[in-house]
Amino acid sequence: MNAWVDVTVPIRPGMVHWPGNPGVQLDVTEEHEEGGVCRVSELTLGVHTGTHVDAPIHFGVPGGGVEALPSDAMIGVARVVAVPGRTIDRADVESLDLQAGERVLFKTSNSARCWGTDDFVPDYVYVTEDAARHLAAKRVSLVGVDYLSLGGPTDGARVHRVLLEAGVCILEGLDLRRVDPGTFEVVALPILIPGSDGAPARVLLRPV
Repeated sequence: MNAWVDVTVPIRPGMVHWPGNPGVQLDVTEEHEEGGVCRVSELTLGVHTGTHVDAPIHFGVPGGGVEALPSDAMIGVARVVAVPGRTIDRADVESLDLQAGERVLFKTSNSARCWGTDDFVPDYVYVTEDAARHLAAKRVSLVGVDYLSLGGPTDGARVHRVLLEAGVCILEGLDLRRVDPGTFEVVALPILIPGSDGAPARVLLRPV
C-alpha cells in the first residue's frame, strides 16, 4: 500500500508567518523535574500559521467560521498540479479541465524556495484573480497552495473573496517538496475552533 506523505509545515517558535500576524510562542508552564506533576506547555500563535484553512468570515464573506467548512471538501481525491511560472494564471487552470467538486493543490517554486527560510518571502507564487474566477466558475470544492496566502500581495483579498463566495474551501501553507504531481487521497483536518477565521491543519497525501 502506498504510504501517506505529511505535507504539513511544522509549527515551531521562530517560524515564518504572515507579516503583522502573531508569531509562534511555546512556553513550558509546569515541569515535572521542577516539582510539577507533569509537563504542561502554553502555545500562542495566529490561526493562519503554517498549514491552515481560511474560513469565509476571514474576509467578511457570509458562511461562518471554521466550524462551517464542509469536511467532505477536506477529505477525498485531489490533484497535485505543478505550475512553473511566477503566478498561477487563468491559462494554467483552464488547461486542467476541472470538474465541479474537484480538489486541486498547486505545487509551485514556493515549496522548494520558501519553506527553507524563517524569513517571509514577498515574491511568492500566487493565484491571480482571473484564475480564481475560473476556479469559482468550475465549482471546485478545494484549492490548496504551497505558501501562506493563495492571493497575491495586492489583490489577495479579492482572490479570497471570489473563492469563498463560491463556496470553495481554501487550504494554504502546504509543503509539497516531497510530492510529485499526480492524483492523491487527501486528508486535511483543521483544528475545530468555532467562530474562528482560520485554523492550523494537519494535511496528509497518499498516491492513488
